[in-house]
Amino acid sequence: MRIELRVCKHCYEGEHGNQRKTAVTRDMVNCAERVREYKDLIGLEAVYITRVEEGDPGGAEALPAIVASIENDQVTLSDTQLVMEDEDGNMLVYPEPKDILEVLTRNIDQIQEQTRQDATVELSQEGAELLTA
Repeated sequence: MRIELRVCKHCYEGEHGNQRKTAVTRDMVNCAERVREYKDLIGLEAVYITRVEEGDPGGAEALPAIVASIENDQVTLSDTQLVMEDEDGNMLVYPEPKDILEVLTRNIDQIQEQTRQDATVELSQEGAELLTA
């Protein structure tokens, strides 16, 4: 299985001025980095992390799936999403930050069961609240 996390580079760097979104975006990246570090323990082939800039065509680096929605009669591409591809080429796409954090933290829980090292990631208050909402 391969995983690709795509996030808005500007949200990650705090350039949009939305501190809550920046905190949650950083939580997602921190979790994905931890999963990538221990990917072999839970049978993942690869974990990609892509920071998408405005104007990127959906930001697909490794897995060719793009989420879009229609807002005010315009197609809008989602710059934040988690794409998972299994061995058969089936893809799951999670565009909601809560779902992304939940999938990544479940992977970290699986890692914790396979190692004696502390693989946990401390989430921001915003990320923790999102998971418990």
